[in-house]
Amino acid sequence: MFVTLLVLRNIFRHKLRAFLTALGIVVAIASFGLLRTVVDAWYAGANASSSARLVTRSSVSLVFALPLTYAQKIRQVSGVAGVSWANWFGGVYVTERNFFPQFAVDAPTYLAMYPEFTLPDAERKAFYTDRQGAIVGRKLADQYGWKVGDTIPLRGTIYPGTWNFNLRGIYQGADKTVDESTMFFHFDFLNESVKKVYPRRGDQAGVFIVQLRDPGQAAVVSEAIDATFANSLAETLTETEKAFQLSFVAMTEAILLAIQAVSFVVIVIIMAVMANTMAMTARERYAEYATMKALGFPDTYVAGLIVAESLGLALAGGLVGIALTFPLAQAFADAMGTLFPIFFVSDETVLLQVAATLVVGLVAAAIPAWRAARVRIVDGLRAVA
Repeated sequence: MFVTLLVLRNIFRHKLRAFLTALGIVVAIASFGLLRTVVDAWYAGANASSSARLVTRSSVSLVFALPLTYAQKIRQVSGVAGVSWANWFGGVYVTERNFFPQFAVDAPTYLAMYPEFTLPDAERKAFYTDRQGAIVGRKLADQYGWKVGDTIPLRGTIYPGTWNFNLRGIYQGADKTVDESTMFFHFDFLNESVKKVYPRRGDQAGVFIVQLRDPGQAAVVSEAIDATFANSLAETLTETEKAFQLSFVAMTEAILLAIQAVSFVVIVIIMAVMANTMAMTARERYAEYATMKALGFPDTYVAGLIVAESLGLALAGGLVGIALTFPLAQAFADAMGTLFPIFFVSDETVLLQVAATLVVGLVAAAIPAWRAARVRIVDGLRAVA
C-alpha cells in the first residue's frame, strides 16, 4: 500500500506534465486501435469466407462472363456438392454517392450455400415467389430506412434502364463478421430482361460459387474444374473464396501497408515522448534516490519506483485510449456507410493496444531506471548542496 501511494504521489507531483503525457498516450493508443480496425475491416471479407466454398470465374478477368451452361458441368466434377451463380449489378440508388453491392443470384441455391444469412421463413418464401423480389442486409435497410414491402428503384449502369425491386426480406448475419450491407435479387429476372434487349449477353454468369463436399479437397476440385474448361473459348480460374476476396485486397495493398506503418509510427513517437518525460522525472529526483540508497533501500527498489511510475502513467492513458476506441470506431463506421461493411474493434486489436501500452511504459522507464539505480550516493547528495 505504501509503495502504491508513493508511486501515485510521484505521478501527480507535476500535474500538468502528467496530464499532457497521459493525453498523448490516449491519442496514440486510440489512433493505433482505430487504424488497426481499418486494416481489419479491409480483410474482413476474406477472414469471414468459408473454406467449404470455391469461386469460379473467367481466367482472363472478372469483366468477362461465363456461359450459364458451365453450372451443369461443374456439378459433375467429383467432390462438388452444389453450384450457384451470381452477377454483379452495379446499380445506382438515387445518387452515385449511395454505393452498395448488388448481386443477381440464383436465390434457392445461393442462400442454401450461405447459412450465415439468417432470414425469417415467411420473408424467404416471399422472396422466392416474387420475380422482382429482393432482400437486403439489416445494416443497409437501416441506413436508407427501408422496410419489407418497399419498392427500391435502381438506375442501371452495366445494365441500362430503371429497375424496380420489391423488398421481400431483410437478412441478418449469424454473427458480427457477416456483411449486412448487400442487396440480392433474382438472376432470372435480370437474365430474362437482358435477353430481350441484348440477346448475346443473356445466359451468362459473372461467377459460379461451388460448394465442396470436403474442404480439404479444395485444391484438387479447383484443378479439376479448370481442367474441364481448358482450351475452351472461356477458360476458368477456380480458387477458394478467401483467395478470391484477397485478390481485391491486393489491389490496395500499398495503402494497407502505409496504414499499418503509420499505426506503429504513432506508438514509436509517443514512446519517445514518454521516455523524455521519465528522463526529466528521474533527473529531478537524483538527490531523493541517493538519500533512499543512503537509508538502505536497494538499487532494484529505486529502479522499480521509476518503472512503476512509468507503467502507471502509461496504463492510465492507455486504458482511456482503449475505451475511446469503441465510440470512435462506431462514429467512423457510421460516417463511411457501406464502404466498410464489417467494422468493429476486435479482441486482437484490444490486446495489441494493451501490449503497446505496456511496451511504451517499460521502454520509456528502462534508461531512467538504470541510471537511477547506478547513481552514487555522494553524487546524488552533492546535488542537494
